[in-house]
Amino acid sequence: MGYSNARGGEQAILAAERLVRHERQAGASPWLRLDQITERMRLAVDRVMGEGGLWAPELAARAVRQAEGDVLEAAQLLRAHRSTLPRLAYSEPVAAGELMVLRRISSAFRNPPGRQLLGRTLDYVGRLLDLMPDGQAPAQDVHHHGHVPEPARSEHEEEDVRRPARLLDLLREMDMVVERRGDTDPEPYDITRSPARPGAPRSARLTAMARAETGALVNLWYTNTFQPTRHDHEIPGEVRHGRLPVRVRHPLTGDPVQIAEVRVTEVETIDDLDGPEEDRTRLDVGYGLCLGHNERKAIAMAGLDLLAHRDRGRTDVEQRILITLDGIEASGFLEHLKLPHYVDFRSILDRKRAVRARAQGDAR
Repeated sequence: MGYSNARGGEQAILAAERLVRHERQAGASPWLRLDQITERMRLAVDRVMGEGGLWAPELAARAVRQAEGDVLEAAQLLRAHRSTLPRLAYSEPVAAGELMVLRRISSAFRNPPGRQLLGRTLDYVGRLLDLMPDGQAPAQDVHHHGHVPEPARSEHEEEDVRRPARLLDLLREMDMVVERRGDTDPEPYDITRSPARPGAPRSARLTAMARAETGALVNLWYTNTFQPTRHDHEIPGEVRHGRLPVRVRHPLTGDPVQIAEVRVTEVETIDDLDGPEEDRTRLDVGYGLCLGHNERKAIAMAGLDLLAHRDRGRTDVEQRILITLDGIEASGFLEHLKLPHYVDFRSILDRKRAVRARAQGDAR
């Protein structure tokens, strides 16, 4: 692409930046504190961390404030900041069974192993706008530390509820699912170090979807699920939201040490195998896991994991997963259209004039 130097525009650019800062900080209301953002806009903060690829609630809140609520811009700020940080260590693999569940439901089984744990959800709440007077919090039964009280349980019962058995293990015992685990577990593909292209391993697709823009991911899942050739859809076997430990190797002892916890959303979704080359006596399971509480994203991610696996390269679905879902990359390409394209546009006009002149000459 050809760009023309914008002479004399430096003062205008600096003035535009000052205007952004002024509008961001102006107003009669108090400056938003970080704890207000993390507590009152927790889902936006979770989404920024997921799409930015960094678990850092306070930094994500700063990004949301700086971006004036633009989640995609905030994710871009967070990812740009992450690129400046040194990589001190790699975390150890963590089994999904270690998830300390805050919410766990199954759409496939009424009584899955363990129990359903409804947790925080708007699934059964009418979408009614809250018209309480501004500055007045709605009344609710909360303790002084801000948590809704739960029925008392024994310590043993609490452990069972928070770490229930997995539905996938039950399906494996029933010999109802195809086995997609290999004899060896390869190292996860690091898409931050090497670009992923079609033919990349499953871990590359999952990582790309975990960082994908939520709306783009849902749209791709929706357009590929509801097609004239498909007559059904997958069913989430489990939707989980909880805390996973983060462990690294101690630099002196070499032993795994837990240094933090992150909240994640995990989904295992079930699909019927009905293709001519598929085992029609079994089911297949897709997987999705992303940072924070974002069930919409994790469900679409698990569905696309299934679609890409069953597609086997026949269409461009894998290419679109790996290349087109990154909201920051797509937004960057779109935003660059606002930069000077004077040379490009002049060359287009010159070509049009040349075609017109040739056509007129032929007519004469």
